[in-house]
Amino acid sequence: MTSRRSHGFTLIEVLVAMAIFGVLTILAYMALAQTLASAEMLTARMDRLQAIQRTMRYLGNDLTSASPRPVRDELGTSYMPAVMVSPANNFALAVTHGGWTNPAGLPRSTQQRSVYRLEDGKLFRIYYNVLDATYSNDALSTEILDGVESLEFRLLLDNGQTTNQWPPDGTPENYRPRAVEIILTLEGEGEIRRIIEVAS
Repeated sequence: MTSRRSHGFTLIEVLVAMAIFGVLTILAYMALAQTLASAEMLTARMDRLQAIQRTMRYLGNDLTSASPRPVRDELGTSYMPAVMVSPANNFALAVTHGGWTNPAGLPRSTQQRSVYRLEDGKLFRIYYNVLDATYSNDALSTEILDGVESLEFRLLLDNGQTTNQWPPDGTPENYRPRAVEIILTLEGEGEIRRIIEVAS
């Protein structure tokens, strides 16, 4: 009667199998890490695009609904124009606009004064709960975009000429441009331009 011997794995076969398993594990880990890195990059990119779109939407809505209503300065001694753009000032744009919803029915205007300020590459949108703010009124400031190199405006006059300052000399405080070109320059993005027609 012939006896049968059962053979197990040799040490070399076990080592080869472990080596193959280790290589496959490393490859799987690398693929997973690459997938996670790509997902994080995609998420960061989407967040960036949403921030840019939100910023342009804020600017577009505020300019489209620009109101001819000047506002008093903090001391209440003079008026500031309804729309202000001046490279010499420490803000990029100040505009009185409509469209401030009031679902709670609070005793306030549906118009709002918004100021866009650029500081250290960050763009802030600032507003008050009242139109004619004084020093006792606290400003509400929100950072809406970072990585901003510059924010410029080209404003269209009634005669078809354009200017980068507003209001033009000799015009009333409630004078508004016919249209505004927004020129937003971002780090790594380049220039983004948008033309907004101001409501008449």
